[in-house]
Amino acid sequence: DGKIYDAYVIYPRNHSNEANFVEYFVYQIMPDILENKCGYKLCIYGRDIYPGEDTASAIEKRMQKSRRLIILLTHQLINCNEAAYDQHIALYTALIQNDTKVILLEMETIGTYETLQESLRFLIKQQGTVKWKEQHTVHPQSSNSKFWKQVRYHMPLTAKSS
Repeated sequence: DGKIYDAYVIYPRNHSNEANFVEYFVYQIMPDILENKCGYKLCIYGRDIYPGEDTASAIEKRMQKSRRLIILLTHQLINCNEAAYDQHIALYTALIQNDTKVILLEMETIGTYETLQESLRFLIKQQGTVKWKEQHTVHPQSSNSKFWKQVRYHMPLTAKSS
């Protein structure tokens, strides 16, 4: 299908206390489970997009070469007045072009979704979210947990999973 990545990961990139766990999750836990244990290939901003590249076109190209888009929903991502460029492109791709499936990971209890932008609310209503309920101190690396099984259910098939 011409795709290089199984998923492009969208997460808040501001450096606050809450972002520390999110970054740990994105750079350590997700690659450990999804890449090392399940055989997927992720595209993560800051790891797979290189300094000096035109960020906007690099993001678009990587998304086009990804089978899924994973959006980590956090208060920081939601309350940010200016949504990140990759979030805009992801929602546009998912809703307008309708050619890439989105996986929404609710990293903390969002509560009411009314404050979310309409496109995110639509996706949540359509497909729901996968909720991170595990304490990150207790075995987040267990690929057999309910959370990771749900994530894998939404991911494309890999050579390892067949």
